[in-house]
Amino acid sequence: MTSHDSEFDLIGMGFGPSNLALAVALHERGAGLRTRFLEARPQFAWHPEMMIEGADMQVSFLKDLVSQRNPQSAFSFVAYLHAKGRLGRFINRKTFFPSRVEFNDYLAWVAGQLPVCTYDRKVVGLAPVKRHGRIDAVSVIAEDRQGRQWAETARNLILAPGGQPRWPGALEALRDDPRVIHSRDYLSRALPRLKPGMRVAVIGGGQSGAEIFDDLASRPEAPRIDLVLRATALRPSDDTPFVNEIFDPAGTDRFHARSETERHETLRALAATNYSVADADLIERLYDRLYEQSVTGEDRLGVHPEQRLTGAHTRQNGVVLAFAGPQGPKEIAADLVILATGFERRIDGRLLGDLAPHWTGDLPDRSYRLPMENGFAPGIFVQGFSESTHGLSDTLLSVLALRADELAQSLIGLAQARRHSLAAE
Repeated sequence: MTSHDSEFDLIGMGFGPSNLALAVALHERGAGLRTRFLEARPQFAWHPEMMIEGADMQVSFLKDLVSQRNPQSAFSFVAYLHAKGRLGRFINRKTFFPSRVEFNDYLAWVAGQLPVCTYDRKVVGLAPVKRHGRIDAVSVIAEDRQGRQWAETARNLILAPGGQPRWPGALEALRDDPRVIHSRDYLSRALPRLKPGMRVAVIGGGQSGAEIFDDLASRPEAPRIDLVLRATALRPSDDTPFVNEIFDPAGTDRFHARSETERHETLRALAATNYSVADADLIERLYDRLYEQSVTGEDRLGVHPEQRLTGAHTRQNGVVLAFAGPQGPKEIAADLVILATGFERRIDGRLLGDLAPHWTGDLPDRSYRLPMENGFAPGIFVQGFSESTHGLSDTLLSVLALRADELAQSLIGLAQARRHSLAAE
């Protein structure tokens, strides 16, 4: 059964940090837009499966939802600390980097003050609404966990559902095997399966892979852990000051102004700031673990660099992974495989639904709006799908505050233009 609601100026798909920042920007601007965000989770949660004990943020707390746009905002991380009675103690820590658990609590604190999101609403359909000879709205179908559906209408749509887990082609046939788990489900699905002495293979040499390897190494079950990398070694992320300027909001303008070839070369050259890299202190901790193992003679932790996954097969008590490397083929048997292989984001039919035929196929413009065919009036905006046009910061927290303000200005402008158009008719 599908129930119908009234029309909104804006519906947002997903309520993670990106759309949460937009909700704050609209609120602080007093936009007056009728807005609703739809989130599939039953409550606010940001990467809940990677809330590993001791894991810290990789960006400064000043890159919160608002501070770079409005440092006096009541929704800043500093305001959160003050409200929670921890500001003085946080200052005493002398760090710019809160724990991941604390930053998630900050985001949930902000979300709890803005009653604009309906949870347990997974968007399952998007379709154009044609009225007066043109498409002037979008129908959004959402479904809860009991299968009940709601149909709502939006004059503008903003899509920020996050990425989909990247699954290696060699393991495609094992997507439904409970022994192969993506890091997206690490805490809820991988840890409950741990048993003393079991063998675990972690695939991926980025921050998530290194964090999972470190966490498993400290578990009382003492599993045998193999960390498998494509690279020659675990590599540190480059977060030095001059390189870090690429994540400044002004860097988005510089990147967008470049040619397609220049953008591609820039992304390739700066990949070490974000992809297949880990924090230097975490790498050092892992090296210390391996060194101590060499002292004691234990053989529980292993790191396998320069290995390319070529295949896999199952057997009664586990999974056998096949790799190719400089020393030839290698097999690793595991009771549990954890894929720290990241996420992928694509603008396609899965994201756009029945709106896809009306998309020109061109990349988002500078304002993050998708180019649509003539006669398609609703604004379709994306957050987190514009790395190739807006730079490496597009999927990160670094530009949330100012990007949200840009989007808020665009949406307010569209609402004003619509009102003027109706008044002139």
